[in-house]
Amino acid sequence: MNRYTKLTLLREIIVWIAALLLLSPFYFLVNIALKTREDSIATPAFEPALKPTFDNFVNVLASDTSSTLYLGLFNSMLIVVVAVFGLIVLGSTAAYVLARRTSRLSKFAFYMVLIGIVVPAQLGLVPLYIGAQKLGLLGSPLGMGVVYIAMLMPLSVFLYAGFVRALPTEYEEAANIDGASKLRTYIQVVFPLLAPATGTVATMAGIIVWNDFNTPLIFLGGSENPTLPVVIYSYVGEFNIEWNNIFSVLIIAMIPITVVYLIFQKKFIQGFSGGIKS
Repeated sequence: MNRYTKLTLLREIIVWIAALLLLSPFYFLVNIALKTREDSIATPAFEPALKPTFDNFVNVLASDTSSTLYLGLFNSMLIVVVAVFGLIVLGSTAAYVLARRTSRLSKFAFYMVLIGIVVPAQLGLVPLYIGAQKLGLLGSPLGMGVVYIAMLMPLSVFLYAGFVRALPTEYEEAANIDGASKLRTYIQVVFPLLAPATGTVATMAGIIVWNDFNTPLIFLGGSENPTLPVVIYSYVGEFNIEWNNIFSVLIIAMIPITVVYLIFQKKFIQGFSGGIKS
């Protein structure tokens, strides 16, 4: 039986202090979003709202520019769905082939994938932009999803490959004995066992794509299909910045991706811990 010692108390105090520090930005976010325009300007960010109000959320969702906000929300959701779906289908398939083949060519291809993770994506923006322009992908949410698939494919293959190597081959050998083809074996046997890795890829890719500002600004710039981060940036004026409305929009933008994370949280953690239960 573990005894509650002074060292345990000290550890709990440290954990509580760390938790408060980590949650402090969220407190500032909610606190300012509940303030009136006058209070957000006249009072410090850490000072609690004197008259908490949800009018900021109503104004943002029902203002004349709310249609742009809804369009940005829809475009971001569409891009995330297209990117995550492509990364799961193509990334898992490529990782399975590279992990199961032992030839030098497969190893070389996997090392090239690792280089794609190490090299900053910004170095390839110019050739990627030129390629997207020639393929007619600029200005389109679907094209933006394809761009993200290309940018995040090395990360997807890397995460899936590590998990595929941990899978015992007995499952596949049993399916082959029963007469299943390699494609059927992958779809019905291997891919369901990759559920933790799928949750990890979906969560990480979804968060990256949802929060990205620079890439949509470049590839969707000048079009009528902005993403949510670009729409949020439009609330920052040159001479007038209403922080209460900006923080309200940020909270609205956090809700969908937070719900997705809570849904895939178990698979996300299991994917990082590695391994499966036989």
